[in-house]
Amino acid sequence: MEILKSNRLDALRYDIRGPVYEKALQLQSQGYKITSLNIGNPAAFGFETPDEIIHDIIMNIRNAQGYADSRGLFAARKAVMQYYQSRGVRNTQIEDVFIGNGVSELIALTMTALLNNGDEILIPSPDYPLWTTSVGLAGGTPVHYICDEASDWNPDLEDIEAKITKKTRGIVLINPNNPTGAVYEKEIVEKIVRLAEKYKLIVFADEIYDKILFDGAVHHTTAGMSEETLIVTMGGMSKNYRAAGFRGGWMILTGAKHKAKSYIEGLSFMASMRLCANVITQYGIQTALGGYQSINDLVVPTGRLYKQMQLSYDKLVAIPGVSCVKPKGAMYLFPKIDLKEFNFKNDGDFVLSLLEDQRILVVAGQGFNYKSPDHFRVVFLPHLEQLNLAMDKISMHFENSRKTRVKV
Repeated sequence: MEILKSNRLDALRYDIRGPVYEKALQLQSQGYKITSLNIGNPAAFGFETPDEIIHDIIMNIRNAQGYADSRGLFAARKAVMQYYQSRGVRNTQIEDVFIGNGVSELIALTMTALLNNGDEILIPSPDYPLWTTSVGLAGGTPVHYICDEASDWNPDLEDIEAKITKKTRGIVLINPNNPTGAVYEKEIVEKIVRLAEKYKLIVFADEIYDKILFDGAVHHTTAGMSEETLIVTMGGMSKNYRAAGFRGGWMILTGAKHKAKSYIEGLSFMASMRLCANVITQYGIQTALGGYQSINDLVVPTGRLYKQMQLSYDKLVAIPGVSCVKPKGAMYLFPKIDLKEFNFKNDGDFVLSLLEDQRILVVAGQGFNYKSPDHFRVVFLPHLEQLNLAMDKISMHFENSRKTRVKV
């Protein structure tokens, strides 16, 4: 008798490491060199964790041999609390902070502790697909609200409100956004919080890229924006500190904690079930948050990350039939393909053919739960020379697939 997977997985997807990714692994096993522009993994492209963080982790390895408090080490949690206090967040305590094995684990933990079968969570479209899958795995129903490409990918507030029902439990805000690179103005964030207050919802704010900002963009944390509703704000070491493999994340609860005692008990229960987060990594959190912020050198116009973003953007928008909103943050571009111009059935067809013809791996927009099948996400982490070559190959692929050649 065949052993079947859970039927909860049938409607879920995670295309960042999905079938096209598996095809790339197959090609690699055959000796082909693949340029991977599909995953925001800084270390793979020479973005190394700052030495200060590495040093503190090494020096404390002997202290990390046993389990820690299920919510996290005191010093790490205090560093997180003080970080948000430095950003103007009041009325926080150590007990409001949970340390996790990356934000990914905390997303799953928060959904599992909250949702009953059929409960709904509002999630942006396009989204980071782990939010959608975590809601589904917890028995909930993900409901996607529109982020408007014509308005710099800002959330459509009317669409959010129209999709709130009696079953809605919370609103997810990904800011800076993955995959679009949008960074929301304070007014937008505040209006979403006001909607949560009006309908008694929780705000879940994924702010993992809060220091990766370009061209003067300012990040406004959702933490502390309301005393009338619960706000769960998440951050971590993976992106700002180029420490993705260390799996160090955190979340802080602010706002109406007095209305959420049962839910907080559920969070504590879930945290206890996995005993504790990676203890070794926690010894680097205090150093990361309190020390010199080296990410600032990378995102200014003379910095490596900025230069790579600008080159990628310029190369893509120079392709007739391809458009893109310039990212204000994070490490991705989310270009749009005018399918009338090319011989691609949809974004999935484009992504697969790009891999097979040019050995370049990107992710189709539908993998981010975006309804229109004409976008793709590209990571701009490789060095300029490698990135320039990759963008030229992408441009060539579009030209080779154009229905009508552009007349010069």
